[in-house]
Amino acid sequence: MCKDKTIAAIQSGATSLGIEFGSTRIKAVLINDEHETIASGSHEWENRLENGIWTYSLEDIWNGLQDSYRDLKEDVKKQYGIELETIGAIGFSAMMHGYMAFDEQNELLVPFRTWRNNITEPATKVLTPLFGQQIPQRWTIAHLYQAILNGEEHVSKLAYVTTLAGYIHWQLTGEKVLGIGDASGMFPIDSDTLDYHEEMVQKFDALIAEKNYPWKLRQIFPQVRTAGQNAGVLTEEGAKLLDPSGTLKPGIPVCPPEGDAGTGMAATNSVAKRTGNVSAGTSIFAMIVLEKPLSKVYEEIDPVTTPDGSPVAMVHSQNCTSDLNAWAGLFRETLESFGVKVDANELYGTLYRKALEGDADCGGLLSYCYYSGEHITHFEEGRPLFVRTPDSKLNLANFMRTHLYTCMGALKMGMDILLKNEGVVVDKLLGHGGLFKTKGVGQKFMADAMNAPVAVMETAGEGGAWGIGILAAYMKNKKEGESLSAYLENKVFAGKESTQITPEPEGTAGFEAFMERYKNGLAIERAAVEHLS
Repeated sequence: MCKDKTIAAIQSGATSLGIEFGSTRIKAVLINDEHETIASGSHEWENRLENGIWTYSLEDIWNGLQDSYRDLKEDVKKQYGIELETIGAIGFSAMMHGYMAFDEQNELLVPFRTWRNNITEPATKVLTPLFGQQIPQRWTIAHLYQAILNGEEHVSKLAYVTTLAGYIHWQLTGEKVLGIGDASGMFPIDSDTLDYHEEMVQKFDALIAEKNYPWKLRQIFPQVRTAGQNAGVLTEEGAKLLDPSGTLKPGIPVCPPEGDAGTGMAATNSVAKRTGNVSAGTSIFAMIVLEKPLSKVYEEIDPVTTPDGSPVAMVHSQNCTSDLNAWAGLFRETLESFGVKVDANELYGTLYRKALEGDADCGGLLSYCYYSGEHITHFEEGRPLFVRTPDSKLNLANFMRTHLYTCMGALKMGMDILLKNEGVVVDKLLGHGGLFKTKGVGQKFMADAMNAPVAVMETAGEGGAWGIGILAAYMKNKKEGESLSAYLENKVFAGKESTQITPEPEGTAGFEAFMERYKNGLAIERAAVEHLS
């Protein structure tokens, strides 16, 4: 779209805005009605470990939201010479799961407990058999029941419990609602009723009845909405919260808030059956849209949904690129010590491409990227670890390949259950996120790891903020009866280019050899957790 048409679109509100809270960055993306990115903004942030809890403060949240929007506004001003005053539709998304608990005065009762906390195992050991469905430790219902088991005083004061995306949406619209994909990481969903599973709701209420709390589950959880439904409008107070300058006008329609898994599916056109996507950043997870239910409950696999409510098998690994980024930072520091300044993209690109020169099995090297606990391999805490034997082939190529492989290690253990044990069919996987940014590297290793074709679209770098922007556009622009999958296929991704890499026998065999070392070495990781405080 030419500049004049873009200016007209911005001024008339023929746009959609998506803002996503990732683990390390809050990104804002403004798109036109052709779903092209026309402006963007971002804010870097980081969680902190306080009193044994991974958290972000409310100040972090609001400063980050306002800064990312301010950055977007400045980008609009710089590119088009106009102020951003109105938007056609808005969507907010964030890291799924976790626990944000509020009282009747809308005050936060305990610090935000993020998805990264593996502190609810006793709760999950009760809830999983009670529901007959896997309840992961990071799910909101697990955090709630663990607080009950702990006898935490705040539970009796609960008036509302939600996720980060649900909190932002509530503050900006006044609506206590949540998109079904994000809601499926709070509590089990019934894909027939497109709501919390009523039988399980009743089982939970019965489980805690003897506590005589002044609430029942549905009274304190957000109402469920599906993609395409209107979820409120930006209030006057909400507009000022988002844009303290007062330039942004209230009354803008807002779509249901979603989790990063749902926006990843939207951003990769992966909401139809036999499709799947892998999102790889601070954490890594695969979403496979199922044709039929799994044969049994697996603790490594989470049952969630697409943004329109279809059942999905989710394999979620807590750890991915944090340790890789730390090593890249060490290499940057080394270069700077010699007076060499290097661009971040050049640094990562060079190191990633070097990994392609490594041995298929990483030359006997081994690492674990466990910054935090890892439920797939049963670790409540993590210790980043690099290990080698005296006869391992230590060179830069193998070193980098090892750190890229291990980003996918826990994920592969879960995916093997789906692809090998359950015989789930995936026509192809779509990759997106930072791990796939360097062309042909993460994508190749993922294809070898999964022994399945992996495609990366030209839009893959846009990420979840673009995905929630697409969901906002769908709410605004869809025709009567037009499904989300049809909208994505025909309106968003028609004609979009992608590159696909198929697995190579040598690479697949090498990854399998690495995984044997990975599994055998978990005892080393366990010792590190037990002996390094």
